[in-house]
Amino acid sequence: MNNVRLEEELYEPMRLWLERYVKDRYKGYDVIAVDAHAERLDRVLAKYNIVNEMANGVDIQIDVLAIAKKNTMVKLFFIEAKKTQLTLRDLGQLWAYCKLVVPEEAFLMSSLGLGSLKKLLNAFRREDLLDFGDGKKIKKMKIAKWDIRTNAPDMMSMVPKI
Repeated sequence: MNNVRLEEELYEPMRLWLERYVKDRYKGYDVIAVDAHAERLDRVLAKYNIVNEMANGVDIQIDVLAIAKKNTMVKLFFIEAKKTQLTLRDLGQLWAYCKLVVPEEAFLMSSLGLGSLKKLLNAFRREDLLDFGDGKKIKKMKIAKWDIRTNAPDMMSMVPKI
């Protein structure tokens, strides 16, 4: 089988990967990753006593969310999961979430591949489409094919490389 039947089947393996990824990179932080697809972001954050004004009352639903806490510092990490080829619409959805909430890192991953985004990012070199941030520091969303055999992103497909 080269794809999942339901997008929901991607959430748990992606949650496990994201939790490991954040723990490896943010030593000294308390890290938790959750499947948050069924609830608005502000409600998920409230369970962990986190208030993000930009998320309050806004219909943002992140498929997989990781929270890294250290004292009063909180860093958020998003994964938007797809089981279809990626499109500009998928990128736009995650971009809007990133512009509002400004996570530390955000990933858009599909078990079927980069789709039409591959041409935009690789052939036309439009990595600027991945930019978000608060103006002081530009961050980039990361796009990759999710390998359902290894339950990890295909690092060769990742744009930009990490």
